[in-house]
Amino acid sequence: MHTDAVMVRVFLFQTEEECDVCRAQPSGAIGTWSGKRHLHLRADATRVGDIFGVDHLLPVDTHAPPALVARTRKPFLTNDLLRDAASMVHVPTSLLARYRENGIITAGACPLEFREELMGVIGVLSRRPFDDQEFELLGIFADQAGMAIKSAHLFTQLEEYRDRLQVENAYLQQEIRSERGFEEIVGQSPALRSVLRKVKQVAEVETSVLLTGETGTGKELIARAIHSLSPRKDCPLIKINCGAIPHGVVESELFGHEKGAFTGALQRRIGRFELADKGTLFMDEVGELPLETQVKLLRVLQEQEFERVGSTKPMKVDVRLVAATNRDLDREVAEGRFRADLFYRLNVFPIRIPPLRERREDIPRLVEYFLAQFQRKFGKPLRSLTSESMERLRRYQFPGNIRELQNVLERACVVATGPVVSLGETLRTSGAAIPVDGHASPLPPLVPLADSERAHIRRALAAAGGRVHGANGAAEILGINPSTLRSRMQKLGISAKS
Repeated sequence: MHTDAVMVRVFLFQTEEECDVCRAQPSGAIGTWSGKRHLHLRADATRVGDIFGVDHLLPVDTHAPPALVARTRKPFLTNDLLRDAASMVHVPTSLLARYRENGIITAGACPLEFREELMGVIGVLSRRPFDDQEFELLGIFADQAGMAIKSAHLFTQLEEYRDRLQVENAYLQQEIRSERGFEEIVGQSPALRSVLRKVKQVAEVETSVLLTGETGTGKELIARAIHSLSPRKDCPLIKINCGAIPHGVVESELFGHEKGAFTGALQRRIGRFELADKGTLFMDEVGELPLETQVKLLRVLQEQEFERVGSTKPMKVDVRLVAATNRDLDREVAEGRFRADLFYRLNVFPIRIPPLRERREDIPRLVEYFLAQFQRKFGKPLRSLTSESMERLRRYQFPGNIRELQNVLERACVVATGPVVSLGETLRTSGAAIPVDGHASPLPPLVPLADSERAHIRRALAAAGGRVHGANGAAEILGINPSTLRSRMQKLGISAKS
């Protein structure tokens, strides 16, 4: 044991991102991170007070003994520090004076290595010379310390991998338990074939996709098809329903959080973006995101970079985004509920999923598919629908689309007593305002939203004599901005003279 040592310092060889001390600093406090490895002071013990300062970062290109050891990977020892330090370039005279005042004559340093990998450097200052045996003991200690530091690094990595695997396992278990509706796209209608052509075109490239359409049309299924046909198919497809998450925890769900980031954050959480790294993230109901989260989402899409909640460390990700919504995002943008810049970033390749009433020729195929599903599920010999029930399905408007069709058929199969299934009252209870039995309904049949909006605008134009703006113009009648009205007219193909 070297009893006259007056200072011992341990430096770790790492980047600013790997250093806990640097990451804990406020953003910008240590300047721009270089990404290069330098020596970071992690342990410091002294008997002479804080006379040498506590500079945390020691670049490896300096003339300090620890930096020399880091460059050469060889031990350093001088028992005549004043002489050797005086011959070094860039050694301040004030430092030599402090050596002299405190009687320091010896400096030694050894690399902390593990299988030729530099983990750090240990340095010692002393008031008496090191003999050969003492310096050899310092080298043995350095070898043991290097092994311990490497083990600690491996343990930390193992903890991170374990946390990630636990989150991924929980997510996959949830996916297995959830009902996916159907596992393949069913139908041959022109409207569906048009969608599938677009899916094939966009799947091979990295373009962001925005799926639009009414609820229950199968947007998630189309997102799965895009992922399975893409080069990312061997990596995870992670989904998140933005409309089902309380606003207070949206950012935590998307980007994750550090332990203690907020009340209730008892452990670190990995977000969906991090889980989807190298894969695809499907954001359903993206129009439900709060404005403050939209700003952060835009940054991730632009820079492929984010921070966990409660952290200042930026994380790079490689994620392909497929978003979906049943809202009219054009209107949301016009009314200030959705950011225009984010909309343009998402709407690079829009795909509209047609409602079931626009692909009625697919209904028999869908019925056949669902009956086969329920036959296995209920253990019943379910073969077909009655002709009357099939005709009622063909004429039904299906405001809930394929999801509603599935639910209607499931209810009918539950009460079915033979191989031929009759809908009975199940269709009427799912949409009593729609004519299903040949009699007039007390309410008019539902029509596509665009058709209803088009007819409403034309009525306003007719009442205004074709004038869009100004007093008693159509915009004033409808209570909207004239530029917004002109934008809607252009999208719907409406002329002021029509």
